[in-house]
This record gives sequence, C-alpha cells and structure tokens, in this order.
Amino acid sequence: MASKIKRGDKVVVLTGKDRGKSGEVLKVLPTENRVIVQGINMVKRHQRQSMRSQGGIVEKEAPVHMSNVAIEDPSDGKATRVGFQFLNDGRKVRVSRRTGETIDR
Repeated sequence: MASKIKRGDKVVVLTGKDRGKSGEVLKVLPTENRVIVQGINMVKRHQRQSMRSQGGIVEKEAPVHMSNVAIEDPSDGKATRVGFQFLNDGRKVRVSRRTGETIDR
C-alpha cells in the first residue's frame, strides 16, 4: 500500500503542544505509525561524550503519531487529507482532497 505521508513532505501538526506549526518530514516509521518532523516535538536528551561528539544536553526531534499530522496543501499551505488518483500515463499520484491538486513531485 502506498503511504500517505512520505519523507520530504511538508506537514501541519493538528494536535498537541506544537499545534498549528509546520515542518518537513525527516523520517517515517511505518511499523510504529509515527513520523519525525523537523523542529516539532523537541525533547532534551543527555548525551555522553565520545570521540565524535561532545557530551551534554542535546535537543532533538521525537516521533509524532501520523494521525496528529496532516499534509500541507500545495496551493495554500493549509492542512488537507490525501487521496490517490491514476494519471493518463498509468502513474498513481497523491492528491489533495481540498483542492484536487497533485502532491507528488
């Protein structure tokens, strides 16, 4: 089954402490139904010093459940649901339910 949210998509957060914010999907975790969005759901983690990185408290993104984010409509930037459509050349593309505009690049 084709995923409705993919890496690189612009999404809007629907609920939680970051409601209304938007960002780009960095990683999709399909088995857990979660996504990691840039700048959203920031948590602090204590990191031990290593040869590569300095120790201390680092801030990083924690996963958000897919049901709490929606894809940003390409035309106006508002949250939209996603549908699928077949083009004349046989390709299956994602489309915005609000405007009918294609989301796939």
